Amino acid sequence: MRAVEVRISVRGLVEFILRAGDIDNRRKSSPEDAMLEGGRVHRMIQRRMGSDYHAEVSMKHRWEFEKYCLVVEGRADGVIDGNPVTIDEIKGTYRELNRMKTADPVHLAQAKCYAWMYGKEHEQEEMKVQMTYCNLDTEEVRRFTFQYSMKELTEWFLDVIEQYKRWSDEEIAWKETRQASIRAAAFPFPYREGQKELVTHVYHTICHKKKLFLEAPTGVGKTVSTVFPAVKAVGEKKADRIFYLTAKTITRTVADNTFELLRAQGLKFKTVILTAKEKICFMEETECNPEYCPFAKGHYDRINGAIFDLMKSEEHYSREKIEEYAGKHQVCPFEMMLDMSLFSDGIICDYNYVFDPHVYLRRFFGDGSPKERYLFLVDEAHNLLERGREMYSAVLYKEDFLNLKRTVKAIEPGMEKHLERCNRELLNLKRECEDWCIVDHIDPFVQALQRLSSTMEDYLENHDDGPVRDDILKFYFEVSHFLQIYELVDEKYVMYTQFDGEGRFYLKLFNVDPSTNLRECLNRSVSSILFSATFLPIQYYKKLLGGEETDYEVYAKSTFDPERKALFLAGDVTSKYTRRSDQEYYNIAYYIHQIVRMRYGNYMVFFPSHSFLQKVLEVYQECFAGEDRAECLVQEEYMSEENREDFLSRFEGNEECCLSDVIQMEIEVEEEQSLVGFCVLGGIFSEGIDLKNDKLIGALIVGTGLPQVCTEREILKQYFQEEGEDGFDYAYRYPGMNKVLQAAGRVIRTSQDIGLVALLDERFGLRSYLKLFPREWERFEIVSKETVAARVEKFWNDWL
Repeated sequence: MRAVEVRISVRGLVEFILRAGDIDNRRKSSPEDAMLEGGRVHRMIQRRMGSDYHAEVSMKHRWEFEKYCLVVEGRADGVIDGNPVTIDEIKGTYRELNRMKTADPVHLAQAKCYAWMYGKEHEQEEMKVQMTYCNLDTEEVRRFTFQYSMKELTEWFLDVIEQYKRWSDEEIAWKETRQASIRAAAFPFPYREGQKELVTHVYHTICHKKKLFLEAPTGVGKTVSTVFPAVKAVGEKKADRIFYLTAKTITRTVADNTFELLRAQGLKFKTVILTAKEKICFMEETECNPEYCPFAKGHYDRINGAIFDLMKSEEHYSREKIEEYAGKHQVCPFEMMLDMSLFSDGIICDYNYVFDPHVYLRRFFGDGSPKERYLFLVDEAHNLLERGREMYSAVLYKEDFLNLKRTVKAIEPGMEKHLERCNRELLNLKRECEDWCIVDHIDPFVQALQRLSSTMEDYLENHDDGPVRDDILKFYFEVSHFLQIYELVDEKYVMYTQFDGEGRFYLKLFNVDPSTNLRECLNRSVSSILFSATFLPIQYYKKLLGGEETDYEVYAKSTFDPERKALFLAGDVTSKYTRRSDQEYYNIAYYIHQIVRMRYGNYMVFFPSHSFLQKVLEVYQECFAGEDRAECLVQEEYMSEENREDFLSRFEGNEECCLSDVIQMEIEVEEEQSLVGFCVLGGIFSEGIDLKNDKLIGALIVGTGLPQVCTEREILKQYFQEEGEDGFDYAYRYPGMNKVLQAAGRVIRTSQDIGLVALLDERFGLRSYLKLFPREWERFEIVSKETVAARVEKFWNDWL
């Protein structure tokens, strides 16, 4: 039987065991840019070397322990023939090389590992180590050389291995426990109709190393139905780690609760939820330097002790536990949380940690990261399309260059000149733009921007503080993002200029089709399961989210009784701009009145905009609210977290009582009244809220959810039309219908719920919309102002 292996890269080994000192983000202005440029300088330096220089030499060493084999591996940048042989380690940096007194200890340790591995294999007595530093801007090179006997290297390296052994011993012991518990794990509920087939689809997708695009209606138990087979796959060594990716906090909580449920039944599976730095930071400001933050000072001296303490004590690395242990050991809770992900079997986090080109987890997906097999479970994956467009687009405003130019004028005249050159290039683009304009090439601007970026990097590397540093740093990140995205620009991008509503001029790199970028990220996994309750049309999402022809699609069967939900289509009102009038607002308010008066309860009405909402609200309050005994709650345009919670709390009812129980009681209460929430379609209350039982008995949706006509929607329309698709569908109808389906999904959250959905726009009766209805909407009634009350009354009476 093949021995169990624990593998770690040379870089990972020394950066973990030998890290020390403070967190200080003042000295590292752009690590991702340094990494990108580092590859270039490596190749440049290697090409300049002679025939005795051997580049990118792979090395590996194995240690056989009682229960496992530890494998340390990596690639030395260079091996130079000679007596003794020299190991060359190349590092790119933005630091001024003449200020460096010696090599960085961790960098040197990396080279010493390769020196020992080479010397051991080739029976050397002495080895030399050369640290080669190259300034990424000037390409200036500085070298530091060291010589060691093999005895010195052996003593040093075996001590590093011994320090790491307690971690690898713990890893092996935990995995044995985990795997045994997974083999014994059973699905935590009796299977609902179709649920076992759904679990099987997910498992087979993982086995075949494909992507699955899953339309999973509310009630199928999509979270447990994806998590359970993924856990089983880890138990069968088809994967090493699960990433549960979400767009919203509430879905992260549901995933966390699912793992907790499985742990309560005996599963041994360590999980962590990654929380935004702003939320978990102990300080008022996220200033990560030892002068401001006591937790940053000496963080790396204490962090490994903190990790081991928590790892040995808990299996659920919740935010509260991380804060507790970070406080106990006086370390940064955010950095500790990220480190705990390395010791977790499941990581629950926002999309950003896998897909965002800046904040993705380099410890898992970057160069030198461990060669592990990951599973991605992507929840509410319909959100990934717009998030993907945002993450892989970039924008710069002309006015921001002028503002920073004025700020640095008296302090950094060199930077001022580069800012002015960028401003002039944008001015040339501005002269060609009346309202908005697609541009074919921006090379002169990019060249000026690259020179500005180098100047800013130099300033930030050599100034820990100063009156303009914060302004420069903030704008530098924007410039860096733009340049990084520019490197990705291809035929799936559109570059355009425009004046915004305040008259400011900007240039944008718009990733109209993010499929290539998202596919590259998804390919970091051995298998990805993308699922949503509103994933229609599935081919639209499969195409734009990076799916391939051989990937799978599944439409899960709803487990809810369709008789418990009524679906009404209004055939005589609309939110179309050409029909908006006082009479149309009255007609819509009349529909709300006719539906609400048939049964007291909680309702939400969703509108295409705040202004439309206000027009109908005024009519309803004036003409009908009193008669309906209805209290109206209004979603404000800007709501704090507290205000949102207050809004939702008004819909909260008795947890133990559901609407069917109320109907069976047939009790009439004189004081009964209705609660009607006036909300915006696509807003904070139309997705991700879970009002079960009688907390919401009706959702009324005004309009088809079409996004407002704007520059980017028109660019999307034109782009996909030229690609042979229906441009209007891709830019307007499909995104709009998704908002409608999400809002409708707020009703009927459990198998015991009873409720209605009313689509208040005659356009829903058109074939172009009917074909987008989910299977659960096959049964519907077309109603009018004159008939809607009777049809609603009949539905409720059928349940008396």
